[in-house]
Amino acid sequence: MQQNDPTASIAGANRALIGSMPFADTTDFDDADRGFLGTLAEPTIRNAAGDIVWDASTYDFIEGDAPDSVNPSLWRQSRLVAKHGLYEVIDGIYQVRGLDLSVISFIEGDHGVIVVDPLISEETAAAALALYHEHRGIRPVVAVIYTHSHIDHFGGVLGVTTEADVDAGKVAIIAPEGFLEHAVSENVYAGTAMGRRSGYMFGAALARGARGAVGAGLGQTTSTGTAGLIVPTIDVTTTGETHTVDGVEIEFQLAPNTEAPAELHFYLPRYRALCMAENATHTLHNLLTLRGAIVRDPHGWSQYLTEAIERFSDRSDVVFASHHWPTWGTDKIRHFLGIQRDLYGYLHDQTLRLLNQGYQGAEIAEMIQLPPALEQAWSTHGYYGSVSHDVKAIYQRYMGWFDGNPARLWPHPPKPLAERYVTAIGGIDRVVELAREAYAAGDYRWAATLLDHAVFADSEHEAARSLYADTLEQLAYGSENGIWRNFFLSGATELRESNFGTPTTATAPDIIAQLSPEQVFDAIAITVDGPKAWDLDLAFDVTVSDLDRSFRVTLRNGVLIYVEKVPSGDAPLHLTLEKARLIRLAGGDLESDGLGVDGDVGVLRKLFTVLSPGDPDFEIVVP
Repeated sequence: MQQNDPTASIAGANRALIGSMPFADTTDFDDADRGFLGTLAEPTIRNAAGDIVWDASTYDFIEGDAPDSVNPSLWRQSRLVAKHGLYEVIDGIYQVRGLDLSVISFIEGDHGVIVVDPLISEETAAAALALYHEHRGIRPVVAVIYTHSHIDHFGGVLGVTTEADVDAGKVAIIAPEGFLEHAVSENVYAGTAMGRRSGYMFGAALARGARGAVGAGLGQTTSTGTAGLIVPTIDVTTTGETHTVDGVEIEFQLAPNTEAPAELHFYLPRYRALCMAENATHTLHNLLTLRGAIVRDPHGWSQYLTEAIERFSDRSDVVFASHHWPTWGTDKIRHFLGIQRDLYGYLHDQTLRLLNQGYQGAEIAEMIQLPPALEQAWSTHGYYGSVSHDVKAIYQRYMGWFDGNPARLWPHPPKPLAERYVTAIGGIDRVVELAREAYAAGDYRWAATLLDHAVFADSEHEAARSLYADTLEQLAYGSENGIWRNFFLSGATELRESNFGTPTTATAPDIIAQLSPEQVFDAIAITVDGPKAWDLDLAFDVTVSDLDRSFRVTLRNGVLIYVEKVPSGDAPLHLTLEKARLIRLAGGDLESDGLGVDGDVGVLRKLFTVLSPGDPDFEIVVP
């Protein structure tokens, strides 16, 4: 694929940035290198079939000064995050970094080791554990802590332990209250759309290089191995709760509805060490991830950081997290956590101040400037989240999508709106001409707006598509935010080539297996094609035999409803099956064994005629 050089305006802006930040400060590099013990002899990790699921060497190009095609602040962050290997946090605590999006930690007990957040994939987690064993000797895994309910913090659990050892009581699985529900449900309801957008967010289809993917700020990208899940055996339900595992006392702090809906921090008195999960990392985090999610609560996030500072900082010598590198020293810990706390608190409070003065989200995002102390701290920069989209998320959390202007209450949808704009401007060739002028002037945001309308009015207009791709590419070259860069470059890729779909979708059957019957019925309900189902009036009973639970399921007015109740015998169909078979049924399997049918199976067949699953290849950058 042909790519362009950065324009003079982008190259100049990137060079000018170097003088505005303390690039000569090497503290983060010193901290990121501290305690390095070694890395994999072979940086390529493969699955059982021999397919590559992670290759740390693909980021070896990130060294030295930033090229003009990468924002120098993002390049600096990528140099730090691309480091990989086993590191000593403190004698008795070790981390493997750079082998997945997240970081895996090992806490040594009296006889074994406690694993914290076992990455996304079984293969990368197993490689990390092997690297730990190589340098620290073989120690049995005695517990796994999931700090929160995102897949990069539990998906690789089967690489460090087995279901059999957990069932036998040899290994404890510790997680915050509500973990299981959120871990299995987050990507169920909007999973198809989230997966497609994740391909853009993590640059899954992009070549790695100075004009391609350089990382996502929080980590480089996601591994593509086998994800799994073992159900927690210990739920942490209160702040201050303590558990002793293999002689190691662990004091927990719950922090729900922060970076994840179920999340915890914990303190280790033996090691005077504090783990902050994903609530204090070396970046401004997302309050609304660009793949899509429920808006997070920055006010609560800030308050939980204050609580952590007050409870733990004065008795801590090191703070570590599930991404990036640790911070050592009590004073530095208080400063680091305080800066992170102030960051989320400032964005929350100032957004609320300005929205109460009548400004809407897009305006506030352009108005807010961080205080000098925050702006000069590398850990507050928007490598993963950004001030721009976080402020808009806060506005959305409180005010919703509507900004109060009645002209914006009922606009046309994107394609007919674009067609009207293009006509009003004087036709698509005139729109492209204006976009070329904006591009030449370095006003890429305006050029992208014009070309978005042009392409939505005529998606086959070659000049519009080509210039739009060129424009998105320049926006990428200037972006400090790693996932903005990936979005821009992914859009340019699809404009120049074709729709790349959802490249990294994983079936993760061990996670799907944990869906409750209610979640399975919800997953079916959101695939009902309402208009097709308007005239259907269906009812049937379902008994999930291995759970000893029964449900009455109805479809009326295009809505699938379920109620837990004992079958009364008046339904035309009664299904009896185990939960695993119910999950297969929801996936469209009507024929395989394990489905007990009493009555008219035609009821079920009628239901399936009106189900419309999501499209993992839907368009994003064109209509």
